[in-house]
Amino acid sequence: MTKEMKFKEIIAQYCEVAPKDLKDALRFREDLGFSSLDFMSFLGELEDEFDVELEQEKVVTIHTVGEAMSLLNEVA
Repeated sequence: MTKEMKFKEIIAQYCEVAPKDLKDALRFREDLGFSSLDFMSFLGELEDEFDVELEQEKVVTIHTVGEAMSLLNEVA
């Protein structure tokens, strides 16, 4: 499984959108219905799954699926 597919599968656990339908422009809160707790849990899963540490300063700038994937690509 590719990194991008695993990433999208993790997102899909928190919303009602299939991994294949997750587009870069989708916003976590407005489009996918993430709560603050959902988002923090999602970030924790990313860190565990990909064995990375996400910097808080960069995490607060993430609003879309594409931005999250870009950050993951930077650190993983």
